[in-house]
Amino acid sequence: QAQLVESGGGSVQAGGSLRLSCKASKDLATSNYIAWFRQVPGKAREAVACKAPSGRVTYYADPVKGRFTMSQDKDNYSLNLVMNDLKPEDSGMYYCAARVNLDLMWYDEAGYDYWGQGTQVTVSS
Repeated sequence: QAQLVESGGGSVQAGGSLRLSCKASKDLATSNYIAWFRQVPGKAREAVACKAPSGRVTYYADPVKGRFTMSQDKDNYSLNLVMNDLKPEDSGMYYCAARVNLDLMWYDEAGYDYWGQGTQVTVSS
């Protein structure tokens, strides 16, 4: 059964770090593009990063380049997001999502078929 489960959210002060984890089912982790999105109330969902199923290509949104790193733990099918130098504007609900191909741009949420329940990140100033 296709499944995505996020964990690792929490509260941190600006400048701190958090590590999010997306535990994916085997079929999703091995053959899908896996992405992280975030959303704050009243705003549209925003793409953060996306890793290709080959593991060789990772896309990042401009606001997080150089601060966030997405990696894959192939032993347990987890897609991790290490977030450094966090800023208050990084706060939000972080979702993990999966899609089979890139017929739409990686940052277009409409292209994703599977979504997790989300994990909350709060960064205080």
